[in-house]
Amino acid sequence: MLKKAMRKVKSNNETGARHQLLEELFYDFNRNRFQVYWMNFTRGVFFGFGTVLGGTVVVAIIIWILTQVVGWLPFSSEYLQKLIDAMQAAK
Repeated sequence: MLKKAMRKVKSNNETGARHQLLEELFYDFNRNRFQVYWMNFTRGVFFGFGTVLGGTVVVAIIIWILTQVVGWLPFSSEYLQKLIDAMQAAK
């Protein structure tokens, strides 16, 4: 029982020390709160921009592949042709 309590105290002390070390590192690199907010804002903007750009590229590649495959797949070529016509009509 005593050994279990001692292990728990040791574990809690190690966890507390790790948290304290991480906080000290954070405050050493980011002393200004405005700097932290600005860094997180710019990270969010670039993350959102990258997500939209990547999604656009993936959808464009999928559409390009579908246009190349239309003639090869006889069972789905009519459906794919209608889909392509609908997309071009929407322009």
